Amino acid sequence: MACNARVVQGGSRGMGSGLEARGGLPLPRGRKSALVHASTSEEAVVGSGGAEDAKTPRLVKAALGQPVDRAPAWMMRQAGRYQKAYRDLSAKYPGFRQRSETTDLIVDITLQPWRSFKPDGLILFSDILTPLNAMGIPFEIDESKGPIIDDPVTQLSDLDKIHAIEFDKVSFVGEALSILRDEVKSAADVPAVLGFVGAPWTLATYVVEGKSTNAYKIIKCLCDSDPGVMHGLLQRLAESIALYCTFQIEAGAQAIQVFDSWGGQLPPAMWDVFSAPYIKHIVDHVKQKHPGVPVTLYANGSGGLLERMKATGADVIGLDWTLDMGDARARLGDSVSVQGNVDPVTLFSTKAGIEAAIDDCIAKAGTTGHVLNLGHGVMVGTPEESVAHFFEYNRSKLY
Repeated sequence: MACNARVVQGGSRGMGSGLEARGGLPLPRGRKSALVHASTSEEAVVGSGGAEDAKTPRLVKAALGQPVDRAPAWMMRQAGRYQKAYRDLSAKYPGFRQRSETTDLIVDITLQPWRSFKPDGLILFSDILTPLNAMGIPFEIDESKGPIIDDPVTQLSDLDKIHAIEFDKVSFVGEALSILRDEVKSAADVPAVLGFVGAPWTLATYVVEGKSTNAYKIIKCLCDSDPGVMHGLLQRLAESIALYCTFQIEAGAQAIQVFDSWGGQLPPAMWDVFSAPYIKHIVDHVKQKHPGVPVTLYANGSGGLLERMKATGADVIGLDWTLDMGDARARLGDSVSVQGNVDPVTLFSTKAGIEAAIDDCIAKAGTTGHVLNLGHGVMVGTPEESVAHFFEYNRSKLY
């Protein structure tokens, strides 16, 4: 699930990283791009009043439980194949990894829904697998089959090839985030620029299985047969993904979403062991380095995990569409914000149906700590006019 988190979207570094388009050169390992924003703890903290507070995007305030005039809204898979502009660009640049690893294309695609719909958040067009290449885990994307890892991890010695993330190999991510901040900073209603990462467990499903799966047999069996391999892999992923979060923040991301897309495939007791501690490591790292930057945790099929997700320390719990917003609020309480959770299929319905779904969601979420979203990504074939109406109608729903 990339995001625009969708792992079936990917592209090829061989087609260009975007550095040539911007006239830059590859940076030494660990060096920041000249385009990176100066992001300090003082800049990140909101709610202190004054001019800085006034400039904080509505979405960031809502994520941190600050007062807002209405629910901010964005959509997972906000940029993608449902938009004609994206399909036209994809015809010109057919490789997903080319599109998601070329700075100018990342920026253009991320801005496509902003130009059309003016959402309150712009999520970077990228993929949860993008940092794997920078960690010694090469992958490819088959446009029909999805991600493919030819050398999956199956035993302890396979971990030797995995190293700490090398930021010069994901420089296009930092450059794109910095440019996006500059592109929208003069807007009348400035949107938040959102970064994202995959949770270690979700990334591990690809690293161990070698491809997408519906059953997760190999990785679940490995958890039982050789938990040391799994924990070694998950720890390596967690450490680099935590650093990748701060890299994105220091480049311009004003909030981070962690996608544990396949966490809901684990029984809760297994999630406690093989997912939660590694998500908590990431959240703790972000909170230590950038305490004012909100972290959202989303897991599809997470009805049995809500209280556990809250215990990770995430600021916002993303809800899928199978949960009633009122039930989720009752279970989570008011000390954490929520995101979601309109059924994506609603966007194929009538305007009245879309409005009713938004009304129900907003009423049950309350006026504090709610970011309106779908309960999953925008589906292929979704009418663009329905997406437009979703955002237009929500803008009219002042608290």
